[in-house]
Amino acid sequence: MNKIPMTVEGAERLREELDQLKRVERPRIVQAIAEAREHGDLKENAEYHAAREQQSFAEGRIQEIESKLSHAQIIDISKIPAGDKVLFGVTVSIVDVDSDETKVYKIVGDDEADIKVGKISYQSPIARGLIGKEVGEVVVINTPAGAVEYEIDEVRHI
Repeated sequence: MNKIPMTVEGAERLREELDQLKRVERPRIVQAIAEAREHGDLKENAEYHAAREQQSFAEGRIQEIESKLSHAQIIDISKIPAGDKVLFGVTVSIVDVDSDETKVYKIVGDDEADIKVGKISYQSPIARGLIGKEVGEVVVINTPAGAVEYEIDEVRHI
């Protein structure tokens, strides 16, 4: 499996979720299964089946997180010398050449992406169009609404 790039913050959030699943959720689900078994006939016991479904989901998520962390390539942008080039982990300000509208995005790993808070995946069309370019360059990004020209206004290593 290839390395999965992620920021330091993204890796930390995954570790916290893994810890929560192992220390809190797993014991709670085991307890719920034990209590449901005490109610007798398992074939018609909805509580038992719901608890087993929760267990299956939690164990699957634990395996998924452990796999991602074992294949993670954690990139600490604060350790990379600041410059004008767009890289994984930077926060970039871009200006729509036609509308003069400014947008700010942080380029992150797939698991960290959340457009509502301005975090986009490095694999998104916008990020792919920006990575490797420098402040002052104009890039054309193909969007569902058509091609849009953006000028790279600022790159911050935060």
